[in-house]
Amino acid sequence: MLLRVASWLARINNGLRPLSRRGIGASLFRQPVTECRPDYQRRAVEAVTVAWFEPLPLHPDPEFEGNFGKIVGGVVSPVLANLFLHYAFDLWVEHHLPGVRYARYADDAVLHCKSKRQAEYVLDRIRERFQACKLELHPSKTRLVYCKDINRTGDHPDIQFTFLGYTFRPRKAVDKYGRVYVNFSPAVSRDALKAMRQTIRGWHLQLKSDKSLADLSTMFAPILKGWQQYYGHFHGSALKPVWRNMNLFLTRWLMRKHKRVAGHKTRAADMLRQMAQRQPGDFVHWSLGYQS
Repeated sequence: MLLRVASWLARINNGLRPLSRRGIGASLFRQPVTECRPDYQRRAVEAVTVAWFEPLPLHPDPEFEGNFGKIVGGVVSPVLANLFLHYAFDLWVEHHLPGVRYARYADDAVLHCKSKRQAEYVLDRIRERFQACKLELHPSKTRLVYCKDINRTGDHPDIQFTFLGYTFRPRKAVDKYGRVYVNFSPAVSRDALKAMRQTIRGWHLQLKSDKSLADLSTMFAPILKGWQQYYGHFHGSALKPVWRNMNLFLTRWLMRKHKRVAGHKTRAADMLRQMAQRQPGDFVHWSLGYQS
């Protein structure tokens, strides 16, 4: 049984009006994190205030002077979440739940439990801990997930979850003897696939007929390689829709660049395949065999 916890930082200003960004960082650590040593608090606040030094003007809205404040959005939010939750969550779990393994990134965490009973107990303890630190668990994202595989064949309403762009769920796998079995493993998520395809669409490759293949490779190959290195680490074949989409836009680019294949998608696809065979190093998916 696995417990997925998602939280948001809320009501953490402790009734202090944030007069500056430095004040925001300092007030964040004025919460009753009992396991947090004073020297750790000071170092964490210093780490926050390095990047937040510009003055923040007073807000003209009188409602802004309420007893509670929120830190949401912005590029600094993951940094603040990591710093605060290191004491409010990481150290607390290691001390009070030593038998529970976990992984956390910013305000998204996954905890590994041995049974449903243990997972429910851990969830209750974390909910109490967050309330003491004036944090809240996300009501819809916090849930129990059953890691169903060949050894765990029970029924549960939730058997998959997404974490850091990967979807973990039961999948077919093949062992070293060629036997097929069910394994609980990760692969790139649907949302990540959609985002990558939309990014490729936004490049407007078909409109860059003034560019050569080498130019396109210089512009976009590093991005594709990064996707492959991250999302292709597990079940790399799940990236096939992305590579097919990239080849589709390269085919459209050829149709606009060369008159002899203009309006002939099949001919342009054949030309692209020949280019990929001659120069497989131009794009990472060509070197992996996705050449059409």
